[in-house]
Amino acid sequence: MESSQKAWELENAVKLVDPHRDALYSYDKSEQDAIGSQRPWKNDPHYFKNVRISAVALLKMVMHARSGGSLEIMGLMQGKIAGDTFIVTDAFRLPVEGTETRVNASAEADEYVVQYLSACRENGRMENAVGWYHSHPGYGCWLSGIDVATQMLQQSHVDPFLAVVIDPDRTISAGKVEIGAFRTFPQDYKPAASSGGDDYQTIPLNKIEDFGAHASQYYSLEISHYKSSLDSYLLELLWNKYWVSTISQSPLFTNREYSSKQMLDLSQKIQKAQKAIEAQARGGPGPRVATKDSALDKIVRDSNKIAGEEMTGFLAGDVKAKLFNGVGAPSVEAQAP
Repeated sequence: MESSQKAWELENAVKLVDPHRDALYSYDKSEQDAIGSQRPWKNDPHYFKNVRISAVALLKMVMHARSGGSLEIMGLMQGKIAGDTFIVTDAFRLPVEGTETRVNASAEADEYVVQYLSACRENGRMENAVGWYHSHPGYGCWLSGIDVATQMLQQSHVDPFLAVVIDPDRTISAGKVEIGAFRTFPQDYKPAASSGGDDYQTIPLNKIEDFGAHASQYYSLEISHYKSSLDSYLLELLWNKYWVSTISQSPLFTNREYSSKQMLDLSQKIQKAQKAIEAQARGGPGPRVATKDSALDKIVRDSNKIAGEEMTGFLAGDVKAKLFNGVGAPSVEAQAP
């Protein structure tokens, strides 16, 4: 179990901060108040560039996202600001109603947030809410139109504020947390055209329109993870629960609905690309496909990704079978007369 925890930390690049000082967990209210009064992010829409998330907060968010299954979940993150970086020290779930495409916060959730943060301060934890997180089960980490509107509203009232998206289905399939952190631009701001870079990710066909319509209204932040002596015990307790649920499940069976949807979506993309190629061959109107990021290129990458995830699932199942099949059965030596 200890080795599996270390493997998870390595896979998600969780780095140990100074175990004696635990500086990332110290909270200076006067310093944070001074940053809030200066508001340097108001003069630069790209001011915030990084997010550092504690291993405990990351594991809490992943477990919450997985508990929602195919329904979206939502919670808040606590922490502080350090220069151009959000420091996320903890996270807590919200009592909200979720569907497969959105989460609906209510007055009950607002009241819960006030009570929770008040209880934290009464116990000496002064960190503010610095962002919200929610899940996108099976369709990647990005902001939908509703997410963009929600984040813009938050940034206009309680800035600095951060949006984090987790895909629990892809986390199970890939074995690594699928996570993204985002900030929206002001409504009257037009970002410069992105240059170079490979921002490709697999987007289901029925989500592509929503993805493309709002992609220019926000930008992503670089994410890193950390742990320290203060959260080592909590991390161990959380990991025991996470490890039991992980070792008792097979990615292929747990994610079978997600895998089926991926295959169906891939077939629809192939049919769409085929029609475009046929239309272009006849000289009719149709998108050009002989480009770097053509439809066919994306289909190949999607299919390779699906094949890789399925192979990972088969290997995980084989390893578990060799480790645990026959546990408790009498050995051959014991059966011998």
